[in-house]
Amino acid sequence: MAEKMIFLNLPVADLQRSKEFYEGLGWSINPDFSDENAACVVVDDNICLMLLTRAYYTTFTKRPVADTTAASGAMYALALPDRGSVDDLVTAALKAGGVEEDRPDIQSQQEEVGMYGRNFIDPDGHQWEPFHMPNPQAE
Repeated sequence: MAEKMIFLNLPVADLQRSKEFYEGLGWSINPDFSDENAACVVVDDNICLMLLTRAYYTTFTKRPVADTTAASGAMYALALPDRGSVDDLVTAALKAGGVEEDRPDIQSQQEEVGMYGRNFIDPDGHQWEPFHMPNPQAE
């Protein structure tokens, strides 16, 4: 196991649909940590998503579950090695049923500091922001 890992716990309305969406991004399901209530999506060696049915998610908190289809609760920024990787991930997300939110104002701000980013929203309203930021020391 990696020294440090992050597990994002995401409530989902339809576990199977969500598993298929994230597999469509090229990420894999770890069956050892998946059942009828949850699925562990492996993004890489250090990042996993725990897709939890909304009912199961409520067993981990006393607070109400946010309706992420109506309001933003968080944005998950994912650094990628190059612009092509950003475009590839967003293309895969759109093909798998996600939607892209066009934000020219944000893109303009990113470009000012040398970043390139796009975003997509999964079928449950969770917003992802893949981006590339060149390392000036590597140039």
